[in-house]
This record gives sequence, structure tokens and C-alpha cells, in this order.
Amino acid sequence: MNIPNFYVEPAHYPVDSEELRYVRNAVFVEEQNIPPEIEFDELDRQCHHVLARDLEGRPIGTGRLSPDGKIGRLAVLPGWRKQGVGGSLLRAIIDKARSLGLTTVHANAQVTALAFYRKFAFAQEGDEFIEAGIPHLTMRLKLRPVDKPPRPALKLRSPSVPAARLASIEATLQSTVQLIAESRRQLCIYSRDLEYSLYGQSEVVEALKQFALRSRGESVQIIIQDPAKLRGRSHPLLDLAQKLASFFLIRTPLEEEDLQYPSAFVINDRDGYLFRLAGNRFEGHWSPNLPARNRQLREEFERVWQRSRPCSEFRALGW
Repeated sequence: MNIPNFYVEPAHYPVDSEELRYVRNAVFVEEQNIPPEIEFDELDRQCHHVLARDLEGRPIGTGRLSPDGKIGRLAVLPGWRKQGVGGSLLRAIIDKARSLGLTTVHANAQVTALAFYRKFAFAQEGDEFIEAGIPHLTMRLKLRPVDKPPRPALKLRSPSVPAARLASIEATLQSTVQLIAESRRQLCIYSRDLEYSLYGQSEVVEALKQFALRSRGESVQIIIQDPAKLRGRSHPLLDLAQKLASFFLIRTPLEEEDLQYPSAFVINDRDGYLFRLAGNRFEGHWSPNLPARNRQLREEFERVWQRSRPCSEFRALGW
């Protein structure tokens, strides 16, 4: 089996703009002599972006999808070409377009890249034209509609479970394992430094492994406030995350406000949560099903996640 030595993920422009610009500047501005004022435009903020990274988290390729279905700024650094990076980026953009309900996508393709687009069933449309001093052709692809599964019968929501207090590491460990085991497709962890006495325990690591094996298409999202404390130290959860790199997404905050957040928590997609007031202690409260508290913590997690950077320190083997 040929295992790729890169991965592709959605990019959040306010957070990832420097890395997107790094690749596009290298390919379009420096290599192809396209003026920066043409390459970087206001449309960037309105587009959906994807970013390819090597296993150390460094950017190696980009692409974007505009609101009207135009694919553009598809670029791969020279040392990574002919290794499937461009195809992976294009597939990710097409999948995004289908998920948005678009029926077609199109691209102004450089004539030297026509074979690449035709490999993905794009068809030529119209005559050749010049854009940024380079010959182009419009290529268009009709999208197959997303297959909608039969709508399941409405299930009654399970009754809420009042929060219970946690007063020991043993109780916190047991509750964390239960939250992981009851997750369906997504789990979020907010932690100071992946506290070894909790996340390094075999029960938690095994529960996460089993979750990864049974889950389809989603992920464990982890925010680590202080990854420097983990550098050079062995950690079973990070070992698992490296083996299942596409399943574990790890970020670290950039904003001082987020870095100083004192608490830690875990939430799943079954309305369960576990909250610790101080990230270096294990007293707190939890419930396997308390929607209001779960929603509050999910909003907090999403707010920090969107303005955090990928934690590339843990992508390279042998970190």
C-alpha cells in the first residue's frame, strides 16, 4: 500500500492566510511572475480554501472555491509535484462543492494543466484566452448530486441527566472514558497539555482507538494550550494520533485570551460533557446528557478552534 506523506485539510482564511499566501507566492508570483496585486484579491475572504501539508505540518499546496463554484489558486510547491498532492486538493474542493449543493464547478485552467483537469472529467468550454499573461481555457465539471440517505424516524431525545460532581482523578478518568465510548462521530478535547495522568492512561487511549475504528468520516478535535510542555516527551495519545493522523486534528491557540483560559473540558456529540475548573486539577462536574451545558462548551470550543493554528509539532514521526 502506498501511504501518502501529506494530508489535506480545510483552511480557515483568517487563521491560515499566511500559509496560503506562502504557497501561492512561491508558485504564482515567484515562479510564474504573476503580479501580487493580481494573485491576492478580496475574493479570498469569501472563498472556501483547502491546504495540503507535509507530515511536519508545513504548507505544500493550496486551492480555493468561490461562492459561484469557480476553482482557483490551485498550486503545489515544485518539490511536491507528481506525488498526488494536486489531485487530492482538487478532490477536496469538488467534495466541498457537492456538500454545498453546487451542480457544477469550473476553472480557468492554464493550458499546460488541461490534462490534469481532463483526468477528473472536466470538459473544455469556449476558446482560449489570456489571463495574467498566460494562456487559459475554461474547464467545467457537472457534479453528481449528493445522495441523501432516507430520513430516519424522529427519535425522542433522551432525558437530561443532572450534572454530577467529580472529586478525584479516578472519577474523572471513568467519566472521560464513558464520554468517549458514547460518542458517535465527533469528540472535542480542550486541554492545557494533555495531562498525562488523564489522557496518558491506557483506558482513555484504548477508548479513543476504538472510537476511531468504529467512526466514519469525522474526527477527534483537540486544542492544546501549551504544546511546548510535550515536546520531547513520550505520550500514548500523541503516538495514537500520529498513527491515525487523518482522524485526530490538533490545534493550539494564538490569542492571549485563549492561552490564559484556565479550565479544561471534553464534549461529545451525544450532549455529554466533562468540565474541570482548573486544567491542572481533576475536580469538576460532568453529565452524559446535558444539552444546554454541552452547547455552551461547544460554542466556546468552536470560537477558539477557528482562531487557532494547526499544531504541526506533533505531525512529524519521532517528535
